[in-house]
Amino acid sequence: MADQDERTPVALTPGHDEHLTAAIESAGGVLVALSDARVLVWAGGVADFPADLPDSIEWVALKLAGIEEFMAAGLIDDRRIWTNASGFYADNVAEHALALLLAGLRQIPAAVRSRWDKDVIDTSIRSLHGSTVAIVGAGGIARSLIPRLSACGADVIAVNRSGRPVDGARETVPADRIDEVWSRCDHVVVAAPSTAQTRHLIDASVLAALPDHAWIVNVARGSLIDQSALLTAVRDGQIAGAALDVTDPEPPAADDPIWDEPRIIVTPHVANPSSGLTRTLAPWVAENLRRFRSGRPLLSTITPGSTY
Repeated sequence: MADQDERTPVALTPGHDEHLTAAIESAGGVLVALSDARVLVWAGGVADFPADLPDSIEWVALKLAGIEEFMAAGLIDDRRIWTNASGFYADNVAEHALALLLAGLRQIPAAVRSRWDKDVIDTSIRSLHGSTVAIVGAGGIARSLIPRLSACGADVIAVNRSGRPVDGARETVPADRIDEVWSRCDHVVVAAPSTAQTRHLIDASVLAALPDHAWIVNVARGSLIDQSALLTAVRDGQIAGAALDVTDPEPPAADDPIWDEPRIIVTPHVANPSSGLTRTLAPWVAENLRRFRSGRPLLSTITPGSTY
């Protein structure tokens, strides 16, 4: 436990950030060089991460929620505490997921493109009220999204690894029984981590099992959906449409046919805008630094050897 009269030396790299600097200083930290620090707040990606951390570093705080690349690079060790930003951006992402789902159901992009094709738009609109939405990956994003969906009159089936009940969901289903969900929901929000097991979680067989009025929203990682199968399903009318904030690859090639499919909405990975990321992250960094200084458990710790 740190002496509360003594400031904790923190390295903030790469580069200066006003929001993270203010958070660190407000929580009892002082900015120092990496070689003199006990804490590293890493605001970059995997490519330029320091090859060898000083032994003095006791805790590394990563700015990202999805840290698959750090895991794959073997950077997460058991010599110190590591935290990611899991759950820290949940409100941003949940808000965007709801916006995408409503945009699809209410035919907003189609109306913008067609200007005043009232007969076509009018008969294509569906209401979120009274529908059932399956959220696959019922973590922090789901906990933020569920009350938003409930406010719109929708029920939620939550899917998580354990099957442990998720507050606000009508039902929680463990991941090993996910095949039971598809025919019982109207729409799907994908919010699960990217792992070898979740690659192409939404494939041709899942798309065939969904009702033809279903919309799929992906705010997780593009690899969770078989994008070719998705395009075919939308074109063939197996599902009503899809709204993707993430794609595979990312961004799609200029000649990728998803750009020309009017029933597929693509936003450029902005559910949690990079331009405001450190502003959103800063209060969480401050809270974790206060916890570190007082010897309390940190939020969003990473287990070495885990897949996300």
